[in-house]
Amino acid sequence: MKGIRKRFRHLQIRHKLVAVFLVTSVVAFLVNLFVYVNLNRMLSRIDVVYSTNMSLNQLSDDISRMHEGLTGYLETKSTDDLEQYYKYSQDISMEIQQLNNMPTDNILKLRERNIRKITENYLLTAENAVRAKRGRNIQAYTRDYKECSEMYDELNTYIYSLNNETFRNNSESFNTLIGSLRYSEMLCLSIFLIVSLMNVLLIIILTGTITRPLTSLSEKANEISRRNPENVEPLAIYTEDEVGNVTRAFNQMLASIKEYIEKIRQQMVTESAMKEKSLLMENHLKDAQLKYLQAQINPHFLFNTLNAGAQLAMVEGADRTGEYISNMADFFRYNVKKDNEQVKISEEIELVDSYIYIMNVRYSGEIKFRKDLDESLLGVVVPSMIIQPIVENCLKHGIMDLEDRQKEIYLFLYEEDGFATIEVSDNGKGMDEDTIRKILAREPSDMSGEHTEEKSVGLANVLSRLDMFFDNREQVEIKSIIGEGTRVIIRIPMEKETCTE
Repeated sequence: MKGIRKRFRHLQIRHKLVAVFLVTSVVAFLVNLFVYVNLNRMLSRIDVVYSTNMSLNQLSDDISRMHEGLTGYLETKSTDDLEQYYKYSQDISMEIQQLNNMPTDNILKLRERNIRKITENYLLTAENAVRAKRGRNIQAYTRDYKECSEMYDELNTYIYSLNNETFRNNSESFNTLIGSLRYSEMLCLSIFLIVSLMNVLLIIILTGTITRPLTSLSEKANEISRRNPENVEPLAIYTEDEVGNVTRAFNQMLASIKEYIEKIRQQMVTESAMKEKSLLMENHLKDAQLKYLQAQINPHFLFNTLNAGAQLAMVEGADRTGEYISNMADFFRYNVKKDNEQVKISEEIELVDSYIYIMNVRYSGEIKFRKDLDESLLGVVVPSMIIQPIVENCLKHGIMDLEDRQKEIYLFLYEEDGFATIEVSDNGKGMDEDTIRKILAREPSDMSGEHTEEKSVGLANVLSRLDMFFDNREQVEIKSIIGEGTRVIIRIPMEKETCTE
């Protein structure tokens, strides 16, 4: 029983409805069949009750018509009377075959046997009378007809007596059958009512298995709309049909809502923390801008003074000194004018050229600087001061103290996988993994060159400005081998509307 119930729970609603319909239909058919068979059996028994009386009446009527035809033929020798005689004599011969012919103690059966014997003698004597009539033997057919008349009266007496006795017995049987019929009627009606109630109960149970989960689902949905979904418990699943699938999907949706609410809560906490951090950074930025404006006074005075020195050197014919001072002035002018602006890569490279020239004058031409540039990428827009700080770090922390080999710095500009790639490398001392990790994590360090006595922009500062300018879509990679050198690779997204001019 449990196995059937379990399989029924796994059925689809359509199959459940079909199963219940078939069960109720089969039960109703069986009940109707039982009622039909029982009523037919009772009616057949009622028909049989008076069949004996009907047979006896039919036999009496046929004997009367046969005797009438015999009498008419013997008196008038009419052909119609003869045909009537033969017709009913054949019917009587078949009818008496249904009567009892065996010895018995039953009075009714014994009377049937007597009627059969007398009728057989009557038929034989009547046949002899007809033959005598045809042979014109008046004496013979007169004697035979007289015997037939006597047997005819005797048959009517026997048949009447047997018919009355049989009718009395059949009436008692009829009353008994009527009582049985009424009992069967009540029994069939009771069975029909019970089966109908069972079918109604079965339908109620089936509809309950369908509507009960849907009602619970509706109440749960209303509960979610009225209160916090986090406090709503999932629904229990009792079936594996379509309603069970809907309930399972509802539970998954409820779990997703709870998970989404938790994510929103965490996001709100994160945003609150970021907002506080943003306010703190904004305060620091205002302080930095104030200090920056104050610090601009000295660089402006310095590059104006350098310009005057360069012009004086040219007037006096010191061309090399004038070029040096001019490069110094260009370098400081770029620092003052281009801070916090976007520039082309070509401008950044010009700044690097000025810086290398100054450093080579300072260090007697020890620095070997090489460039390999894709000129189609020189118009790509980047934030100012991103290449020179990297070159400066290569010089200060990579090749400055080299004694065993030429001090070399390389600058490459090329396109790779849809990115404008800037690569700065040196053959210096290299750096360890911890230093690389700190730089990529945008953590300020001594390596960045941010000293109080000189204004330079460290790698961490460069990477932070790249993050803000490109919304973290750029790619930065640092590869280094201790004692062999370092490569800093910056991949800039090639978006024409924001990155090219």
